[in-house]
Amino acid sequence: MRGVLVAAACGAAVTAVARRVARFVPPDVSPAPADLEGLDAAAAAERLAELVRIPTVSSKDPAEVDTAAFARFRERLVELYPGTHRVLDREVLGDGALLYRWRSGSDAPPLVLMAHYDVVPVAGQDWSRDPFSGAIEDGVVHGRGAIDDKGALVAILEAVESLVAAGVTPARDVYLSFGDDEEVFGVGAQLAVEALTARGIRPWAVLDEGGAVVSGVFPGVPGQTAVVGLAEKGLLDVELVTTDPGGHASAPVPGGAPARLARAILRIEENPFPARLHDVVLGMIDALGRHAPTGLRAVFAHAEYLRPLLARVLSRAGREANALVRTTVAVTQLEGSKARNVLATRARAHLNIRIALGETVQSTLDRLRRVVADPEVELRVIGGTDPSPISRADNQAFALVTSAVRSVYPDAAVAPYVMVQASDSRHFSRICDSVYRFMPFDVTKEELAALHAADERISVAALHRGAGFYRYLLRHL
Repeated sequence: MRGVLVAAACGAAVTAVARRVARFVPPDVSPAPADLEGLDAAAAAERLAELVRIPTVSSKDPAEVDTAAFARFRERLVELYPGTHRVLDREVLGDGALLYRWRSGSDAPPLVLMAHYDVVPVAGQDWSRDPFSGAIEDGVVHGRGAIDDKGALVAILEAVESLVAAGVTPARDVYLSFGDDEEVFGVGAQLAVEALTARGIRPWAVLDEGGAVVSGVFPGVPGQTAVVGLAEKGLLDVELVTTDPGGHASAPVPGGAPARLARAILRIEENPFPARLHDVVLGMIDALGRHAPTGLRAVFAHAEYLRPLLARVLSRAGREANALVRTTVAVTQLEGSKARNVLATRARAHLNIRIALGETVQSTLDRLRRVVADPEVELRVIGGTDPSPISRADNQAFALVTSAVRSVYPDAAVAPYVMVQASDSRHFSRICDSVYRFMPFDVTKEELAALHAADERISVAALHRGAGFYRYLLRHL
C-alpha cells in the first residue's frame, strides 16, 4: 500500500509540473499570411538609415550626452512619419522619452508597443565602416542602433503609418512608448508607467525588445525558432573592496589588498551558482523539442524527468545557454594602485550579476558572502532588482503574439524563454501581467553577435518582415 501511495504522489507531482509547463507552450496556430499592403521595404530602410545617422548615444554622465542629437531625432520622426504624428497624440516625458496614444474609441485595455532610440557607444570597437553612416549595401542597413533598437522603432512606425494611411482605427487604444535612456537603465520607461498609472490605465499587453527569430541555436531543432521572452533575469551590481595601509612596492606585504581580492574573484569563478531548469525554460524545451528529429523528440518529451541532466547540459552548451539556467557573475572592472611603484591601499572589482528566476537580490548576496568567505572583503551593493514576474502565456494576448510571428515566419517554431538581459519592459510588469519581449526580425548568429559590438546591421528584408509583424498585430487586436 505504501508503494502505491508513493507512486500516486509521484504521479500527481509529475502531472502538476506538466500542467505548469504546458501553460507556457504557445498555441498551435496557422494564421493567414501578414498583409504587407502599404509597406515599402526600400523606403523603410532609407528612413532607418537616416535615423541611424543621428548619434543618440546615451551615458550616465549628462555632460557626455549630445542633447541636440536626441532633439534632432525626435524632430525627424515628425517629418518622416507625418500621418502618425497627425493622428496619434504625442507627449515628451522627462528628458526625451516619447509616449504616443492611438485612440480607438474603445474602453478596452490598451496595447503598448515599446522601443528605445538611445544607443551604446562605439569607442574602442573595430568597425569596418563609419558606425553612424547608415550605409545601405547589398540589402543590409549598417550602423549603431540598426537592430538595438532603432530597427524595432522604425518597424513599429512603418506599420502604424501604413494603417493610418489606410484609414484603419485599432480595436483598442495603442500606446507607443519610446525610451531615450534604456541603455543606461534610465527613467524614461518608468515615467511612462507612472503616466499610465496616474490615468488609471492597465495595459492589455506590452511588447518590447527581447528574443528574435534565429536558426541553428537550439540543439537538434532544424529551421527557424522564434523565442518570446516571458520574463527577464534580475540585475545586481556589486563591488568587492579590500583595503590595506599601502607603502612602497619595494617592500611588499604578502596577502595584500589585490591578492585578497584576487582570491575572492577566483572563489566566485570556481563556485558558480547552481544550474537549475526553471519551468519557463522547460516550456521552451517542450515547445522546441516537438520540432526535433524523432530520437531527440523522445528525450525532450521526458524533459521533466531529466531536469537536472538537461540543466547541466545547457550550462555547458555555450554562453547563452548557460545564462538561461543559472545566475551569472561577470567581473567587468578591476582597480588597484594608481602608481606602478606604490602598494594598493584599496583594490576593487565590479561584478555584474544576472539573477536567475527563483532567486532574489538578497539570496544572491547571501551566497556570494558564503563563497567569498573572507570578512576582509567588503561587498558593496551599487544597485539591483529582482527577476521580473513571469508573464501569462495562456491568454489571448500571447496567442495574438504567436499568430503574428507565424504570419510572417510560418515555419518557425515559437517558444517561450527567459531574457538574460535587462529591458525597459520590466517596469511595465507593475501594471500588466502580459509583458512580452520579442524583436520580430530573423537574424543570423553573426548579426546577433554584433549587438553592442562592431558592425551592427540588419537586413532590409528582416526589417520589412518586422513591420509586417506589427501590422498583423495591430490589425487583429
